[in-house]
Amino acid sequence: MLKVLITGAAGFIGYHLSKELLNKGFEVVGIDEINDYYSTKLKYDRLKELGINFSGEKEPLNHKAFEFRAVSTYDKKAIETLFSTHRFDYVIHLAAQAGVRYSITNPYSYTQSNIEGFLPLIEACRHHKPKHFIFASSSSVYGNCKKVPFEEDDVVDYPISLYAATKKANELMAYTYSHLYNIPTTGLRFFTVYGPWGRPDMAYFKFAKAIMAGEPIDVYNNGDLMRDFTYIDDITEGIYNLLDKPSEKNPSYEIFNIGNSQPVKLMDFIATLENHLNKKAIKNYKPMQPGDVYKTYASTEKLEQHVHYKPDTSLNAGLGRFVEWFKGYNKQS
Repeated sequence: MLKVLITGAAGFIGYHLSKELLNKGFEVVGIDEINDYYSTKLKYDRLKELGINFSGEKEPLNHKAFEFRAVSTYDKKAIETLFSTHRFDYVIHLAAQAGVRYSITNPYSYTQSNIEGFLPLIEACRHHKPKHFIFASSSSVYGNCKKVPFEEDDVVDYPISLYAATKKANELMAYTYSHLYNIPTTGLRFFTVYGPWGRPDMAYFKFAKAIMAGEPIDVYNNGDLMRDFTYIDDITEGIYNLLDKPSEKNPSYEIFNIGNSQPVKLMDFIATLENHLNKKAIKNYKPMQPGDVYKTYASTEKLEQHVHYKPDTSLNAGLGRFVEWFKGYNKQS
């Protein structure tokens, strides 16, 4: 049985990817520090779905091939022990401090999680030689790039948030290690991922919560924004398709966009969410926020050529599934 390490396993993408790979017959070791950037209850509830109880010990299981450890990726000794204990075929590094606006007020958490927390993983890969190291980058690295759609060979030297700068730094660090130590490496630039079990700090989640409570939503740049919303199952399927297909270049290093390639106007997004919630939003229009970008738009031609896969879940279908989960989860909570 192939064994995969997934960092950030209690997070949004990490939870879904763990579930996807378990269902496909992989053995998964998940780690997460479970910080309080957003609701730890949601993180623990995701772990319960994977068969882990609040103490981190196994319950009568949903997935017997899943092992969880509460570990920070910047804990060098813990990471080295983990790699010495297990022989990982694949390492997928998703753990990071997310959020553009939060990086304005809490910059040190980004250097700790996204820089100091990146190096121990890739150092461990240097010494233990997994078949493929895959890590999460972000569409934020494109900044306010005027050329659309965004392509992987576009110049991304002008990030407009510290979060984006740390993700760009990850790409540079990964390239260096791939070059020096022959580590098959792939970075993935995710585009506005959404869906069930999502992050409460994301706009769609905050909007749904406020609309249901009859509270106003903050609409930035007076609603004049566009986002390439990508449904979570399209992300996990893309990662699965890439697992055994590292680049054949020398060095074996590649960057791919994973997005829906269909930017949606913010006001159209809100209208679709209102339809699924069957309730109108009270809109509080605000100016553009520092660090925000006007538009994201992924070119996925490179991904399609490499693995013959293209994300294709429509916003209407994806938001419908999110709202169904959202209503059910809040009833239980």
